[in-house]
Amino acid sequence: MKNFYYLIFLVGLLMSCDQKTSAIVTSTEKLADSTFDDHSYSNLREIHTKHLDLELEVNFQNKTIYGVARHTMKNNNTDTAIFDINGLLIQKVTLGTKNHEKETDFVIGNMDKDSILGQPLLVTTKNKTQQINIYYQTTENSAALDWLDSNLTSSKTKPFLYTQGQAILTRTWIPIQDSPSNRITYSAKVSVPDDLIAVMSAKNEREKSSDGNYFFEMKKPIPSYLIALAVGDLSYQSLGPNTGFYCEPELAKACLYEFQDLPKMMQAAEKIYGKYQWDQYDLLVLPYSFPFGGMENPMLTFVNPTIITGDRSLTSVVAHELAHSWSGNLVTNRTWNDFWLNEGFTVYFEQRIMEELYGKDVSDILAAVEYYELQDELKTIAGSNNPEDSRLFLNLKGRNPDDGLTDIAYVKGSFFLKTLEQKVGRIKFDEFINTYFQKYAFKTISSAEFVAYLEKNLLSRNKIDFNHKEWIYKEGLPKNCLQIKSVRLDKMNELANKFAQGEAIFKPVITYEKIRIKGRNKKNRIVNKLERKDFIVQEWQTFIRALPKSISKEKLKIIDIHLGFKNCGNSEIMTEWFTLALENNYTELNSDIERFLKKVGRRKYLVPIYKAMNKVNPKLAKQIFENSKNQYHAVSRNSIEELLKKAN
Repeated sequence: MKNFYYLIFLVGLLMSCDQKTSAIVTSTEKLADSTFDDHSYSNLREIHTKHLDLELEVNFQNKTIYGVARHTMKNNNTDTAIFDINGLLIQKVTLGTKNHEKETDFVIGNMDKDSILGQPLLVTTKNKTQQINIYYQTTENSAALDWLDSNLTSSKTKPFLYTQGQAILTRTWIPIQDSPSNRITYSAKVSVPDDLIAVMSAKNEREKSSDGNYFFEMKKPIPSYLIALAVGDLSYQSLGPNTGFYCEPELAKACLYEFQDLPKMMQAAEKIYGKYQWDQYDLLVLPYSFPFGGMENPMLTFVNPTIITGDRSLTSVVAHELAHSWSGNLVTNRTWNDFWLNEGFTVYFEQRIMEELYGKDVSDILAAVEYYELQDELKTIAGSNNPEDSRLFLNLKGRNPDDGLTDIAYVKGSFFLKTLEQKVGRIKFDEFINTYFQKYAFKTISSAEFVAYLEKNLLSRNKIDFNHKEWIYKEGLPKNCLQIKSVRLDKMNELANKFAQGEAIFKPVITYEKIRIKGRNKKNRIVNKLERKDFIVQEWQTFIRALPKSISKEKLKIIDIHLGFKNCGNSEIMTEWFTLALENNYTELNSDIERFLKKVGRRKYLVPIYKAMNKVNPKLAKQIFENSKNQYHAVSRNSIEELLKKAN
């Protein structure tokens, strides 16, 4: 039945198209069975891109990219190629190599009803066509692009542009077959203002060019969502033979301190799961509007400046993105329904890197905090319209694949692997994962294929009985889930309970120690008091979460005075603190909260704060959002708009 309905859709699509419809000749029988990715129109089984050559002109004056996307294709004798587009203006399409091109007919289908998938671009080809060239420009609806005026950058003098392609936003700035199932190589010629530098998820220059022209090459095949571009006033700092970072010059000193452990992280990662296969690993620190903590674009991870805390307390974000160089970038989920194969493996690997560098107690703290967050996520999903979303393998057909960006993929996925490791032993488990990365290097994999590989190469081989299908295909968290204990977090829970019960935890404790000075015994007076610097970020998160959901303003004021969370500079702690304050109508922090919301663009921080504010003061939530939304990336902006809409 699926093929029949797809056939009907295509016939309707072609009848409704308004560009050169009569010139298109398509084989609807072939097209009916052409797609296996619910989030792409592309007919990959018939024709697919092998290499993409981009020619891009970045125009900050009108906030537009003018481009040519030259697709070198593998054609299985079809007369139609289908690409994904969303928010693009297609000017013309040609066949043939550069300077030997002939225009061909194309049609653009109607926008899908929810504007999630965008539109299909159908191009007339010949049975042996190997080169398709699409001339286009971006528009204000190109959601992957974040054009930042100079006032939203660190320098306050020069503008900035960056892209964010995951999950299906690459089609909003490049006409492409936008499915993770198809890995391609790419090259790019990019023209930008000569006082700015361009960088991509490829081999990069470290200095500004004299004329604003840059050339990039990614020789290893990657999925489309990992094609990334950034343009701004950037400087480069090396950290080692194959590691370094780009940032705005004003941030260089702070970044140099924050990222000192990056070479050690690389060494730890290679020790666990084999040689890094992407040559160079650099970081790019973006402006605050970036909607995520990091994005694992190969060779150049994009990171949010909120991880620059001055104490390296959020370096686990870097470890996570580095781990993606193996899980996600080297081995990729075939569709967005298989997203856990990217993120579950990455969280597991991230914590192995952190354990290698900082000890098991730190790794256990990270896992315990995430387990707490997972419990909340499971409760939320159980009460939603989609309780099946607590499965690892999802069914996101007809939905935005961003709906799968939850703690299920990340944390349930990692606990699946942790529990499996405990069952089989670390030595055997690491051997299995190493072989897995080698086998599927530069390939894609589905959940079903992973299950078959797991059964054959680990479980059957070692005669191990394990409920892996329950973990992957059933809702909720299996009973055999590994339990992570942390003595340090238990102490923070105890501290919060003492405070809630009225104990004066901030009262200085005076003790004396015996010392001997000039042959005489004396007592040395020691004053101990609870200070913020005494504990790491995850411990303070645990403390705040362990406080009663309903707590007096007086108690909140005491914490505010003694610990100063509002000024701590750590967005993880500030988000927890601001959310608790809003839920208890502690209005003394409203101005601090507003400043935070106008500065930070990471969705993880914005959503819970806006959600809490909307409950107690929807007018203020709407007002702050209206004043701030233009500095948020579309990913964050759309999430908050939906949140405020649902609440009203």
